[in-house]
Amino acid sequence: MHSTGGTAKVLIGTAAVLALLTSCSGQDGGDGAKKDAAASSPAAHRAPEADPTRVPGVGDRLQGQIPAASRQVVAVYGKGIDSADSTVVLYTKTGKTWKKSASWQGHNGKKGWTTAHHENDKRSPVGVYTLSDAGGVLADPGARLPYTQTASIQAPHYWSKSHWHDFDYVIAIDYNRVKGTAPNDPTRPEGQTKGGSIWLHMDHGSGTSACVSISKAGMKSLLTTLDPARHPVVVMGDKKNLAA
Repeated sequence: MHSTGGTAKVLIGTAAVLALLTSCSGQDGGDGAKKDAAASSPAAHRAPEADPTRVPGVGDRLQGQIPAASRQVVAVYGKGIDSADSTVVLYTKTGKTWKKSASWQGHNGKKGWTTAHHENDKRSPVGVYTLSDAGGVLADPGARLPYTQTASIQAPHYWSKSHWHDFDYVIAIDYNRVKGTAPNDPTRPEGQTKGGSIWLHMDHGSGTSACVSISKAGMKSLLTTLDPARHPVVVMGDKKNLAA
């Protein structure tokens, strides 16, 4: 669960409580011996070099969904379709080359990933989504995305204490939401059953309801780095679906 186009900063009072809450062998004779020797050489077993013009680990299906204008990608590599563990990597594009800028260990939906997310399935949606708005309980740390500070975004205190600071910093993932609004705006253009309020937020050490979580330091780094002028997106899913 879980907006500075430029440097806009919005402060919202403590309003309503937030509703937030994945060979063959060679033949003998001829030059077979030479072929066998070449096949067993170190060079033959060397992994192919990664294509620097592509985000690593992302196959054609999702790679093609990354907007041409995007120069920042937050890639979330889920450990497995049913795993809550993931690695979050920030890539920055210069010219035609993607380079790794930072990475953090994190979590995703407690039941893993899905390509057909729906409300309360406890899985994170696989896909490519824009990142347009940010916010949190804490004051703006110098975010480049539009940032809404509001106490109404705080996790309810009837939740486990380990979750109380989850939403100190959040970045809204543009899944079934209206861009240009605070992260906790409840509007869901595609309907309530499709789920929503999916964010990047602070980690509490285990799986989430559908969001992606990383450390406070990681969130602060993303907030001060992601730039609307660079059209940031998140590419997220379990490794198998990402590579498809």
